[in-house]
Amino acid sequence: MTTVSGGAAEDLVRARGLLFTPAPGQRRLAPEELRGALVDLHDFWLSAHASSAGLVGPGTALVAVGALGRRELTPRSDLDLIIVHSGRSDIAELADRVWYPLWDSGIGLDHSVRTVAEGKRAAGTDLRVALGLLEIRHIAGDAEITQRLSATTRQAWRSGIRGRLDELAESAAERWHRSGEISHRVEPDLKHGKGGLRDLQLLDALAAAQVVDRPAADISGAHALLLDARTELHRISARPQDVLRAQDGDDVASALGLADRFELARAISSAGRTVSFALEGALRTARAAAPKRTLGVLTPWQRRPARRPLDEGVVLHGGEVALARDAVPHRDPALLLRVAAAAARTNSPISAGTLAKLADSAPELRKPWPRAAREELLSLLSCGRGLVDVVEALDRTGLWGRLIPEWGSVRDLPPRDAAHMWTVDRHLVQTVVHAARLATRVSRPDLLLLIALVHDLGKGVTIGRRDPEQSDHSVVGAALATQVAERIGLWPNDVKLVSDAVRHHLLLPHTATRRDVEDPATVHRVVETLEGNSVLLELLHALAEADSLSTGHGVWTDWKAALIADLVGRCRAAMAGDPLPEPEPLPEDQRELAVAALESGRPKVLVAEDGPSATVTVFAPDRPGLLSRVAGVLALNSLEVHAAVLHGHEKAAVETFTVSPRFGTLPDPSLLQEQLRRALDGSLPLKDRLAAKERDYGGPPEEVAPPKVLWFDDEASGAVVLELRATDRIGLLHRVAAALESCSVNVRWARVSTLGGTVIDAFCLDGDISARRSIERAVLAAAR
Repeated sequence: MTTVSGGAAEDLVRARGLLFTPAPGQRRLAPEELRGALVDLHDFWLSAHASSAGLVGPGTALVAVGALGRRELTPRSDLDLIIVHSGRSDIAELADRVWYPLWDSGIGLDHSVRTVAEGKRAAGTDLRVALGLLEIRHIAGDAEITQRLSATTRQAWRSGIRGRLDELAESAAERWHRSGEISHRVEPDLKHGKGGLRDLQLLDALAAAQVVDRPAADISGAHALLLDARTELHRISARPQDVLRAQDGDDVASALGLADRFELARAISSAGRTVSFALEGALRTARAAAPKRTLGVLTPWQRRPARRPLDEGVVLHGGEVALARDAVPHRDPALLLRVAAAAARTNSPISAGTLAKLADSAPELRKPWPRAAREELLSLLSCGRGLVDVVEALDRTGLWGRLIPEWGSVRDLPPRDAAHMWTVDRHLVQTVVHAARLATRVSRPDLLLLIALVHDLGKGVTIGRRDPEQSDHSVVGAALATQVAERIGLWPNDVKLVSDAVRHHLLLPHTATRRDVEDPATVHRVVETLEGNSVLLELLHALAEADSLSTGHGVWTDWKAALIADLVGRCRAAMAGDPLPEPEPLPEDQRELAVAALESGRPKVLVAEDGPSATVTVFAPDRPGLLSRVAGVLALNSLEVHAAVLHGHEKAAVETFTVSPRFGTLPDPSLLQEQLRRALDGSLPLKDRLAAKERDYGGPPEEVAPPKVLWFDDEASGAVVLELRATDRIGLLHRVAAALESCSVNVRWARVSTLGGTVIDAFCLDGDISARRSIERAVLAAAR
């Protein structure tokens, strides 16, 4: 390309395309090479284009900011360009000649035209403009005016930094609230998330203000990884997206030479945490270093921040937790944990100097820990929300791994299912935060907090193992929990309690949502598994709630809480030797509705609201296909089914569903009744109506995990339970129930759990279950 026309920029578009998709026989450029080639290409084209458009002579320049200004242009980055001038009269016409070819070719363009004075004024009132002008780079025209704009805005930035710090921090906090943390999100926003590329630009901006040092080598490594990942994401997806979706993860990982999306996620998590930790420290340093306006002259005593004692050897100094002057870390085994507990308790950061000193001189805690150290650990775990930032600071400096060496296996470990919103290490810390709020519900709150901290440690060890015993994170985690409990010096009975709780931490939620809790055999099996230990039962009850709350939105629901509470109540009764509650007989009014449905041959529907959920009871003559049709009508009315229990009265079927509206309010019972009547007589085409409803809401998911079926034979009750794990879809229960009915299998009860976009449906089956393979094939086909 040797000439540039004044028309559309088709030649630039073609050249970009060749860089993205090389011709046969040409090497695919690595991410850094691709960015360099894109920058060189755009610099050359824009320089020639600006000249041909008349941007020549003194007093006018074309400059780049943003990605092109930083030399970080990715395949789908917009161009951020400014024409700087000194009062040129034809500047509007010149700007049109420069911008229109780019617009006409569909190239993303953010543009402005400013004088130096206008640029300075805009930077003084608009933080985004100020940050952009710190990255200014000359492209074409008068280099002197570019230098003048750069020098003017940088000087203004340095002199005004004290007045911009609050705005800078508030803007970042708002962005983090919208985009989350890239270090702990399953699908991170590489650009806007906390710890992402925008935060790296803030670090550079603080360094430009000369209030912090330039980023260190570990920040440079994190920067390179995040930028490479975004480059490949743009190249692979062919879209200007910044959120790394799971479906793109494996391709991006492969392009970067990593094994899979999980290894990529772990690397990105580590990079994000490095950036976040550096930025938080830089903001504190900047506040302390920024020049302060004063009236008169302050004495040295007035300038010095007060030191407020927090604990033995621990003070609050300048808003940070620090060591007292007389503290001697190498002689005080509990000092590290006292500092951590004080920081969490006061929601104050630990100073960088204190972290460094503790990392250098805090002694290793030998097994068993001194009592003072153990008590400080438990005090730290009870601090609630303040725990999160403290663990992060200790982990970034290697101190947390010293306390709990097993933590390394879960550090930055991404979850393997979409229901979890955090990495495994952050999930553990969040579980402790929620458990601290439940401390008064248990007789051993100290053990509850420790169990919450270690309950998923086994996940870091079991990945890739095929042996059932060695691949069950609960089994492996129990052994790791024993190590931790023994190391910190718990009594043997407490060590066993911690180990058993980790081993069985999924027992209550799995049993309550996938078994019939009204069956005495189910209750006795749980009691036997827990060896009749009522303290263990109450710990598992509280842990189930804390674990669910820290998993993700919608995992802990009123329905799930009620099911687990019912199971726990029955187990307590069995442990105490009290009789278990008998199944309640059908109320008189419901018996009358069943008889009326039988006599009329038409279904009756009863809806009872209970807070955010409701119970829908259907009475109809018993017949094949009833369950699937009821499920279809409920789905048609946007009702999410959580549980279904099937009873009978004389020759009538009584099917009870626990439901909640996906949005809006409950439908009128008469509407449900009429639609069910039509579904049963064939005048309502359920299959077509459900397909149309799914299309109206965007259609079925394009890329989903394959459905999976598991079988469970409960020897205690003799029940056979089929468990389906599949991506949630409108009408899924209708299709699966129809598949079971086509195999001549009766459903005794069903439990439906929705975890994020995944459902786990459990069906207790009666009838001929011998042909399991054919049943499984039918169910899997219905779930696809």
